Amino acid sequence: MVVSVELCATRAVSKWSAWERCFLVAVVVAGLGSCQVRADEAHALPSSVQAAVLATRSAAVSTPAAETLPDSLALTPIAPLPNVPDTLRQAIRQLHAALGPAAAALRPAVLEQACVGYLTLHPTGRIERGGLLAVADMDLPNTTERLWVLDLRHARVLHRSLVAHGEGSGAVRATRFSNKEESACTSLGFYRTADTYDGIHGYSRRIEGLDKGQNANAYDRYVVLHAADYASPNYIRQHGHLGYSRGCPALPPEQFKAIIATVRVGSMLLISGPGLTSRWLDGRAAGRRFLARGWE
Repeated sequence: MVVSVELCATRAVSKWSAWERCFLVAVVVAGLGSCQVRADEAHALPSSVQAAVLATRSAAVSTPAAETLPDSLALTPIAPLPNVPDTLRQAIRQLHAALGPAAAALRPAVLEQACVGYLTLHPTGRIERGGLLAVADMDLPNTTERLWVLDLRHARVLHRSLVAHGEGSGAVRATRFSNKEESACTSLGFYRTADTYDGIHGYSRRIEGLDKGQNANAYDRYVVLHAADYASPNYIRQHGHLGYSRGCPALPPEQFKAIIATVRVGSMLLISGPGLTSRWLDGRAAGRRFLARGWE
């Protein structure tokens, strides 16, 4: 199917950002069922283009292969962390392989970030629960299951789910991050899970940011783990993307209770994304800890 570039000159589409125009053309030309145009924008298109866009929608929630994504959804490369000993790198590779198909879309470089941060944080007492970590890769499209909860000791994926990002952080992918009040952005970095409570979203778990300047305001911003209808597979089927939170990593209603119960007080959560920096990404400290205690 060929779409004329005159489409991008129409009055309706000319108001869109360059990202949205390129994304539309890529979806229609390439026929990428896993890449979605926002449902509330599709009505502005000519009827023939609406039909083409709707035809690309997939009823299933899946992780698209990186090589099939248009440039606007190409994942941000992550450089290997410095000073990580070869023994630890090998152990992380073995862990990734042992986690199996459920972790196939968990990028090795993001798993390395999570493992190094866990090994550095745990002995400081900031993370009390050993052998468990949760990691969200917010660089992945929000149409993919991009949150994993891992049992390190037994190399198991305990949970994998969708997770929403803040409305201030972007559309299908999160590209902007902030620690500021009222930003409505997701904040990158390492978190400690805290207590649960019943709030406006029902059963929720507070999280405490451990990275000064990146997520230290999370507790005061009421950034919490909670359920949201807009974080469900059904929402994707209806709209082509997840909805957006005010910065919370919102979870599917079908899974939130089990996930919140698993990441009980003192567990570690990493929210990873472009531009992540952290004092806890200390390869040398992580290597020493792993040599002494393994994943304990």
